[in-house]
Amino acid sequence: MTRAKALRGLALAMGYACVAIGLFHVLLGNAAIPGAASAGPTVDSLGRFFGAIFAGYGLAWLWAARQSPIPAAAVRGLTAVFLLGALGRLLSLAVEGRPHGFQLALAALELALSPLLFWLANADADAKAEARARGGSA
Repeated sequence: MTRAKALRGLALAMGYACVAIGLFHVLLGNAAIPGAASAGPTVDSLGRFFGAIFAGYGLAWLWAARQSPIPAAAVRGLTAVFLLGALGRLLSLAVEGRPHGFQLALAALELALSPLLFWLANADADAKAEARARGGSA
């Protein structure tokens, strides 16, 4: 698989996953958060709001994945937001203690995917430029 195809596949996966997760949180509220079912209406409202924001974040990934070439600046910006979320989880771990294990798994995934996405950010633009230089199209 080429780097450009990997970027497009990951961008699409990020987009669809974030839209689905966001909508899941909008629809289920506290029930969507492990350990937060009894957190009350304030946390429920906050979770549903952030679910909508996360769905919008997913739509931004889908928009980027459908561009040709995929804009590296968009990938870097979206990845920076993703990494900031992972760093927020680490800050919470340091300040508040160990969360539900699922949250730790998400933090590990976010920390692992972020460098990969930063590395792939230029892949599609580079592939298109190489194809043009060879006189073909990508």
